[in-house]
Amino acid sequence: MSEATEKKPWLTRNVKVLSAVSLAQDAASEMLYPLLPILLTTTLGAPAAVVGIVEGIAEGVAALIKYISGRTSDRVGRKPAVATGYGLAALGKIIIAAATIWPGVLAGRVVDRVGKGIRGAPRDALLADGVATTSMGKVFGFHRAADTLGAVIGPLIGLAVLAAASGNIQVALWVAVIPALISVALVSLTVEKRRPKRRDVASSADPSVATTAATPRPKAPPLPPRVRLIAGLLAVIALVNFPDALLLLHLNEQGFSTMSVVATYALFNLANAAIAFPAGALSDRWPRARVYALGLICFAIGYIGLAVADTGWISVLLLLVYGGFAGITDGVGKAWISSLCPPDQRGHAQGLMQGLTGGAILLAGIWAGLAWTSGSGLGTVPMMIAGIVSALAAIGLLMAGRRLG
Repeated sequence: MSEATEKKPWLTRNVKVLSAVSLAQDAASEMLYPLLPILLTTTLGAPAAVVGIVEGIAEGVAALIKYISGRTSDRVGRKPAVATGYGLAALGKIIIAAATIWPGVLAGRVVDRVGKGIRGAPRDALLADGVATTSMGKVFGFHRAADTLGAVIGPLIGLAVLAAASGNIQVALWVAVIPALISVALVSLTVEKRRPKRRDVASSADPSVATTAATPRPKAPPLPPRVRLIAGLLAVIALVNFPDALLLLHLNEQGFSTMSVVATYALFNLANAAIAFPAGALSDRWPRARVYALGLICFAIGYIGLAVADTGWISVLLLLVYGGFAGITDGVGKAWISSLCPPDQRGHAQGLMQGLTGGAILLAGIWAGLAWTSGSGLGTVPMMIAGIVSALAAIGLLMAGRRLG
């Protein structure tokens, strides 16, 4: 019986534990994330372009490491990479909390994103281990929902801390370190089956193959062509997916207070979390390309609407619609890639996809940050460009349907 049809429970121990790990880590990350644009521009005096560049560089560093880490974890083990990644993420948050100049924030973000780069692909491969391909959408949808629930809890804790600390951002940044450290401890509860080395597999299949140290290890087989195609396609789309920090800066420039920005971001993540699991489950039944396209439609509506909206409550509603993009595409994209390759290549496949899209987000953060004040200002031009390109991409995916897997 194939993996695709075999009846297997999808809510495995690793899915439960890693969902809890991500919830705690995201609570920490999103407690400080909506504060970073304000910290950089208001407290530390950095220009608006620095917000996009800081986030873009941080994501770009993570992108490079994701590919290397994903491919390596298929050979040497996934759990150590996951533990190291979450540990570095906690260290990065400590550096940010201690920063007194904006390059210090950049250093902290880079360390944080290096951790994300190391852990991302191995964690997602670990999530998929032992799960049927027909349940991948539910697995990654559940994980995404838990991850984003942390992103709801984090800003709410941040709001409470800001209220108690009379708006002192530094206090909130230090509180964010606590759930980050909890996530590191939880990683120890994950399990990983020992994988035979490729040389051992080759020798067991052919007794004539010697297993001496002099025997060269067979090269890993190339990824299936469709995996490379989908990874490249998602990376092209990500060229207009600039960091959300710029959208939060847009709200601040519209007159939203620091606490209003944080509260709105919590609502955005609530919409994200609410749609993640239903979208993942839908992708187990409907072509994943078309489900992904629904997320891109949310992206287009959100970005184009925010570019022209001049009323606070309308901006909040549009950010909730945009939350559908993150909630749909993150889990569905990972399920899409995992379902197209054998289990022993999933780290490599996730690393390729996440590395390419992360590199694209680096470029998106740079060009959008530099173009932020063009036209009428407030990011109108980059948001319009991104929204239009996303709408065109959605049309293409809807037309392609099952042909893309």
